[in-house]
Amino acid sequence: MDVWKAAAERQRTHGDVIALAAGQPSTPAPRPVLDAARAALDQHVLGYTESTGIRPLKDTIADYYQRRYGVSVDPDDVVITTGSSGAFTILFLAAFDVGDTIVMARPGYPAYRNVLQALGCHVHQLDCGPDTRFQPTLAQLEALPEPPAGLIIASPTNPTGTIIDRAALAAIAAWCEHNGTLLISDEIYHGISYGHHDETCAWSLSRSAAVIGSVSKYFSMTGWRLGWMLLPPRYRDVTNRLASNLTVCPPAISQHAAIAAFTEESLAELDGHVQRYRVNRDILLEGLNNLGITRLAPADGAFYLYADISHLTSDTIDWSSRLLAATGVAVAPGIDFDTAHGHTHIRLCFAGATADMHEALGRLQRALPRLAT
Repeated sequence: MDVWKAAAERQRTHGDVIALAAGQPSTPAPRPVLDAARAALDQHVLGYTESTGIRPLKDTIADYYQRRYGVSVDPDDVVITTGSSGAFTILFLAAFDVGDTIVMARPGYPAYRNVLQALGCHVHQLDCGPDTRFQPTLAQLEALPEPPAGLIIASPTNPTGTIIDRAALAAIAAWCEHNGTLLISDEIYHGISYGHHDETCAWSLSRSAAVIGSVSKYFSMTGWRLGWMLLPPRYRDVTNRLASNLTVCPPAISQHAAIAAFTEESLAELDGHVQRYRVNRDILLEGLNNLGITRLAPADGAFYLYADISHLTSDTIDWSSRLLAATGVAVAPGIDFDTAHGHTHIRLCFAGATADMHEALGRLQRALPRLAT
């Protein structure tokens, strides 16, 4: 958030910002969604809905899982939420008690850690670097002193973009079932992958898991604030009661419009964005390597590169600030994602225009000699 604020100020004063920090698409919602939103304004009252979402959207999401993954989902298994952020908060409250231990990878999405700690849970972070492809392993779980209450897996993950191998995820899911650990599978970047590894829906491996989805990333609808969960039956009643108290319901217009996000027309438009992300990724991979920034996480999916720049700085908060001031290029320091090693890493988002990738590399090349510390 500090980076976004500084970048906004730079844009106001200089008008030259290239935003590689924000983790969101640079494109609007698909055309059918925009059309459906306009129709919803004319045809619906857009008042409160059921706390866990309207039935037509639940039906649509259940059908999508059957089409995409071959996974049978009952619409009653689907809980619509106010973004995936709302899903995590509700699920954490429903599944965990104060003092419970929940395991996650480091580096990883900081909001998991921050929300869990705010709720009084203990977060145990597994150090996941290049040797594990930045994903937790079964060996790391087996080495824990006791099974945790929960385990969060993200695939593709933020900030590294790595995808966990299906066999590895299957082994972890089986371990969680055996040990009574709730596996929470964050799948909000599903749809954005580049062919080297297949995305696996955790429900194809274990119905004891909780699956988190969202229209934010692949569907290019971040500000619409709409997510969902696939939940085992034991959590349905409590999540319904929590949702009705915490948010009343997800945004009504977003729910009605999002039904159109799953049409073939929308998916074709969205897959076009993914092809651009692939081009952007390859441009940055080659360009950064040419600049001597060679220690990069394997970006199997999502739209991030996570770079080790320890040869340039030991303080990427300061380095990123100086980069922004010198060039107008905004990147995210790694410290939020990894409290142990993030001071030597940065995350770059390549969801923007392809021309911006070329321009960012040019500015970085000119600035690097005076940014080294």
